Amino acid sequence: MVSSNAPTVAQYLASLPPDRRKVVAAVRATVRRAMPKGYREAMGYGMITWSVPMAVLPDTYNGEPLCYVALAAQKQYFALYLMGPYGDPSLLAELKKGYRSAGLKLDMGKSCLRFKGLEAIALDVVAGVIARVPVATYVARYQATRRKK
Repeated sequence: MVSSNAPTVAQYLASLPPDRRKVVAAVRATVRRAMPKGYREAMGYGMITWSVPMAVLPDTYNGEPLCYVALAAQKQYFALYLMGPYGDPSLLAELKKGYRSAGLKLDMGKSCLRFKGLEAIALDVVAGVIARVPVATYVARYQATRRKK
């Protein structure tokens, strides 16, 4: 996995070649518009992340803000990490259905949606899934999984 040492989102974007910057900037703009209020954009794990602020959820498994979405330009593809569908089968089903309806192939691991360019990502479907999980819901799901351990 390609990781950046850029301390800010602006520096991360500036470090990308123009063609890759264009794709990341377009996906980022879509994510930002869809993102429910309360998540914070920053750099984390060498990627652009949208996370639950530590002031809201200070007790995380790794002491870092709880990541909800992350975006990165990898060596061979772009990656959008979607923790909403990863933790909610109904959101995953919605994502799969949306991709089928759009006539696109969903290339996804557990949380990592991989795509080669803007023509290979259903931005409206992704935006709809992202918009469906407010911070309070995401925090409650996370806390419920931690109680089970």
